Amino acid sequence: MKIKFMGATGRVTGSCYLIESEGTRIIIDCGLFQGSAADRGKNMEPFAFDAKTIDAVIATHSHIDHIGRIPKLIRSGFNGPIYSTDPVKDLGMIFLNDTFKLMRDESRRDPERMIWDEDDLNKALYLWQGTDYHKPFKVGNMLLEFLDAGHILGSSMLKVFAEGKTVIFSGDLGNPPAPIVEDPEKIDQADYIIIESTYGNRVHEKSEKRMGELEKVLDEVEEKKGVLLIPAFALEKTQELLYELNELANQGRIGKINFFIDSPLATKATEIYAKYPRYFDNAARETIKTDHDIFNFPGLIVTRTAQQSKTIERERKPKVIIAGSGMSTGGRILGHEQLYLPDPNNIILFIGYQVKGTLGRRIKDGEPVVRIMGKEVEVRAQIREISAYSSHADQPKLINWIKNILEKKNMPKTVFVTHGEPEASSEFAKKLKEELGVNAYIPKENEEITL
Repeated sequence: MKIKFMGATGRVTGSCYLIESEGTRIIIDCGLFQGSAADRGKNMEPFAFDAKTIDAVIATHSHIDHIGRIPKLIRSGFNGPIYSTDPVKDLGMIFLNDTFKLMRDESRRDPERMIWDEDDLNKALYLWQGTDYHKPFKVGNMLLEFLDAGHILGSSMLKVFAEGKTVIFSGDLGNPPAPIVEDPEKIDQADYIIIESTYGNRVHEKSEKRMGELEKVLDEVEEKKGVLLIPAFALEKTQELLYELNELANQGRIGKINFFIDSPLATKATEIYAKYPRYFDNAARETIKTDHDIFNFPGLIVTRTAQQSKTIERERKPKVIIAGSGMSTGGRILGHEQLYLPDPNNIILFIGYQVKGTLGRRIKDGEPVVRIMGKEVEVRAQIREISAYSSHADQPKLINWIKNILEKKNMPKTVFVTHGEPEASSEFAKKLKEELGVNAYIPKENEEITL
């Protein structure tokens, strides 16, 4: 069995792995590279394999850095099945459609940015097959099974069994206890593990305290009569925020503040979340019994059209604006940042990972002046972060996930550390070696390893 690492090596984005066994070849994830101009430029490079020879594509979840190049695979000649859980298929199609619109706009300035088109997207929908956790299926000589990664709705780890070997791909591991989704499943045995390390050198605040931290920020912006900006990923961050804001509202812990969801994409994603309560955790399913709309509460206003978005400026303060994109790389958040960042009475709150080179990362790192939509903007607003809202496990939780396998007396032959910036992957691999005695290895891009 061979594995080739073709993305998310030395970086967080662009996940893509090629697995080959006895003539069967599958791709696990095929995501967009995001971040700096150099990283984004990698999306235009040809694949380091012949797409026509791929038997199947597996999508662990619907974040665009894991699925954004699947239509490019189709354009390059892939014509086999695409497998994921049902929610990943539904969410994936709306996010790929949004990516298509963004690429179409960019291609007016740079035609090479159009790495796939609407026909490729439609064919992806035709080829895509939804399944469920714990329902093994075969591709050639490989037996595959989805396990719950606890990251976002429908997110999966992938178990691959072939040639007498078990390989586990973590996908993106969740940060328990998280609202709505189940905790990541524990693994008893694996010969090889490919694990993400997004926060491999970080420790989050305790997840149990994050609602309290959110309440403090809301109190602060109410006292200042300011504006709270939350750049939020349309998928999972927005739904978790709405769920916990609904809880705070039900408990009478929110003052007189208007909340605006200024993201049509987030609104569509929330509708898909509501479609799949069977994927929720027990707490969310119990809440639904007494509160049928867990993503809605008094004071919440959804702005669907661009015209409605423009009216937010006229609404009274204090107010909260939740808008995409989550790393401020596009979307409606840009207009709000341009307008509200210069005011020290306002707050910008980061609740998700900010990739190096993005506007969100530059603001979070404290740059005093940033360029937004062609305009120099002074950043005088207060900067806050609640890392407990991350949907990625931090270093201790990643370590504990691996430790569970060791406690079963099953030492993996190798743990491959991917999907992290170099310093995060390096520190995490070092911890695995020193604390657990694990053979941890950080692969290079396009490196092929025989298992």
